[in-house]
Amino acid sequence: MKMYTKFSMFLATVVALVALASSALADDWVTTGYGVRVKSIAFIDVNVYSISHQMKGTLPAKSKQAVWDADQDKRFVWQFLRDVPCEKVQKAMRDGFAMNGYADQGKINTYAGACNGAEMKEKSSVVITYNATAKTTTIWMQGMGTATIPGIDFMKAVWSLWFGKIDQPRLGDQLIAKMP
Repeated sequence: MKMYTKFSMFLATVVALVALASSALADDWVTTGYGVRVKSIAFIDVNVYSISHQMKGTLPAKSKQAVWDADQDKRFVWQFLRDVPCEKVQKAMRDGFAMNGYADQGKINTYAGACNGAEMKEKSSVVITYNATAKTTTIWMQGMGTATIPGIDFMKAVWSLWFGKIDQPRLGDQLIAKMP
């Protein structure tokens, strides 16, 4: 009987450890929506990149403002649909921050500096992640660079680029369209 009890405790411990490890390793990101960034040039619309937005944890109210303000893990994932020179990517970033009233040039320069080559190639990726525990926003640009910027203020500035004032307001709506 003692052997049976020890085996049962051992088995229960193994099951608990497997369950704990599985939940720790689980990818619990929830996609809230996706869309395509379009740049209008004269009478032509040019697809620039596809983008999705994801969050962890309890989702906030289904509004752009609630997602923008949420101090929880979240990220954008892009894939370029064409080659785009870094100077154009950086200009779009700077213009977006200016349009939304964010002016901390030190943080903006660090962020834009992640695009540190000649151009983003078609099919290359960008991941922008906010870590709620560390209160940092990290941008990773495939084949280019990475930058991590501290502060909730900067996270809100970055999220304003899609959920604030934008020349393609429908994109922000698409990025929350899959929220329950």
